[in-house]
Amino acid sequence: MKFGPVPLVAAQGALLAHSVALGRRRLAKGHRLSADDVAALAAAGISDVMVAQLEPGDVGEDAAAAQLAAALAGTGLMALAPVHGRVNLAARSAGLLCLPPGLVAAINSIDEAITLATLAPHTRVAAGGIVATIKIIRYAVAEAQLAAAIAAARPLHIAAFRPAKVALIATTLPGTSAKALARLAQVTAARVTTLGGDMRMQPPCPHDAPALATRLAAMDADVLLVAGASASVDRGDVIPQAILQAGGSVERLGMPVDPGNLLVLGQLRGRPVIGLPGCARSPKRNGFDLVLERLLAGIAVRGDDIAAMGEGGLLPEAERPEPRATARRPQTVGAVVLAAGRASRMGGPHKLLEPWRGAPLVAHVIDALAAAGLPPPVVVLGNEATAVRRALAGRAVQFVAAADWQDGMGRSLAAGIAAVPAHWDAALVCLADMPRIEPALITALAAAAGEVVLPEFQGRRGHPVRWPRAAFPQLLALTGDVGGRAVMAAFAVTALPAPSDACLDDIDTPAALAALRALP
Repeated sequence: MKFGPVPLVAAQGALLAHSVALGRRRLAKGHRLSADDVAALAAAGISDVMVAQLEPGDVGEDAAAAQLAAALAGTGLMALAPVHGRVNLAARSAGLLCLPPGLVAAINSIDEAITLATLAPHTRVAAGGIVATIKIIRYAVAEAQLAAAIAAARPLHIAAFRPAKVALIATTLPGTSAKALARLAQVTAARVTTLGGDMRMQPPCPHDAPALATRLAAMDADVLLVAGASASVDRGDVIPQAILQAGGSVERLGMPVDPGNLLVLGQLRGRPVIGLPGCARSPKRNGFDLVLERLLAGIAVRGDDIAAMGEGGLLPEAERPEPRATARRPQTVGAVVLAAGRASRMGGPHKLLEPWRGAPLVAHVIDALAAAGLPPPVVVLGNEATAVRRALAGRAVQFVAAADWQDGMGRSLAAGIAAVPAHWDAALVCLADMPRIEPALITALAAAAGEVVLPEFQGRRGHPVRWPRAAFPQLLALTGDVGGRAVMAAFAVTALPAPSDACLDDIDTPAALAALRALP
């Protein structure tokens, strides 16, 4: 790839290295310069530009990122659409990220322009969560270097949480309260059910090794949990001895994770037995969570695995005696604007380009999002894409083309969701023909608590609709004219009162446009 300044006469067809402002219009970096672009640059008095020019044997940034992502996306992962040389890998289901040792360093050592970043191994992820990102730094890489990276690639995968039967038994001493046992059952059941398991609390047992051994031998479950009335600090203590007396083995007593040091791991007839550390009675994350998550994801845990947990084993909750309060991270919410449709009922020019109060309809939506303080939105293009780009020239947006937009709104929505940046926690899906939408309503939707959040006016639901990242896999699978409402049944929906009927706008016909223009 050639990179550097060239005179305008040699710039046509090259990729613009850095964005250039031309009055209200802006040519974005990475834009392929056309003859009209060159003429506009010349008219602005610019004589040369910094460009990238691909040579034979080069692979463009998007294609390179997509090819490497395909080699890395294993079971339970999907590669999202490339945007500016970046492809994110997202989880199809909740589980733990698994990646081969040394893979990241191997990929990143091949060429400085080819980069792979991932979450830490065995990080717990939700469905739709971004677990890795492939970014091509330059506008292209050599085909040989890309081939070397693909050859070094080994698939990452998600070990999905699976249904499992979990049994919990607590030992008691004189003075053990029923309230404490009930609290233990509640906290532990919450841990197990969020991982897809089913927990049953057993009747309590005296804190005595023979008595506990008898109870353990009779328990029928995939995972056995024991909450001792006192901590296990030696293999001669009650819980380790009970495992041995029941015919099992003790893999490890103690773990290099704080909180969670006093955990016991054993085996009994092929089933894991966990002696809970005292901190497991609290819902705060501790070493027990690290072990339980792996087991319910189908990953075996041995003594060596626990020994390795010391790297990163000082958990935030380990600040003692009183953890420092931390502010909850505010969610990052952006917008996806659907501007790809044909609008066949309108007839004539593209409806989104129709003027209203000095600007095209679509421009009013983009301006409202900016006024609400949201990051530059993703604008999905299809019908008359060039004209829509021109209508939004000078506004901060990220365009994405829906190659199959003619197949219906579902595919346009999927294209927009695929282009959502990795750091967004949720996306407001906006229709591009709602020019009256209020910035205050957008701000309220972005800030509201809940899973799916939408506006409501006089009993009628409207747009925009805020979707959590957990819904992205289902939105990506939409087809035809099926919109996001088909996915809502899987989520809790919160309706916010809208200040006006602007959230119900649907400028799809000449009559609707005339009514809009007749408004005072």
